[in-house]
Amino acid sequence: MVDVGRLRVDLLKCLAEQPGALFMDLAGLVVEEPLAMSVFIAIARQAAQWPGIPLLFCAPDRDLAWLLGTAPYRRLAVFDSITDAQRHLGEGGHALPSMAEDLLPISGAARQGRNVATEACLRWDLPHLVAPASLICSELISNAVDHAGTMIQLKLSLGGAYLFIAVHDGSPAEPTPVNLAAGTYRGRGLHIVAATAHSWGSLPSIDGKVVWASLPV
Repeated sequence: MVDVGRLRVDLLKCLAEQPGALFMDLAGLVVEEPLAMSVFIAIARQAAQWPGIPLLFCAPDRDLAWLLGTAPYRRLAVFDSITDAQRHLGEGGHALPSMAEDLLPISGAARQGRNVATEACLRWDLPHLVAPASLICSELISNAVDHAGTMIQLKLSLGGAYLFIAVHDGSPAEPTPVNLAAGTYRGRGLHIVAATAHSWGSLPSIDGKVVWASLPV
């Protein structure tokens, strides 16, 4: 028996690793409570929002395939086997153009992040996103330097409609925006990110967390 809450956390951690695709092998899965299947809808929604990777459900038995064919689940990509899902993925070319950079937790990390963001935007013919992408990278990296103090990985990916920005660090602590009413001038980075990005959030990863943001292209 698999606890739905634990399954959700495990799947979010898989997404946080930003794979090229996420396959879910449903062979042998027995659903005692159909409402529990809504966890797959939530994960698919997160995958579409960030990191923009395809989520493919494979090899359900006859009863589960019928359930996945009902109205709430019809937008999920369901395949008879993992082989069929891999073939579909290969034919569709879902790989996202991306750039990644490993950064030390030092004061110059934010500047290097801005340089990477600028290079990515110019490479992908998005000069209008240089300023907002650089700002988001700078704030997310600065937060990681200040609060995590671990190695940092910056990754930018270009989806169909969005530029995705993600910063991974080794701290599991969730980022929390400061209370602006307190009048502090430090710790406002997440408010800047929220005001600049189309959307943003954080996910636990296997060895820390990922804070992400998206910009419409």
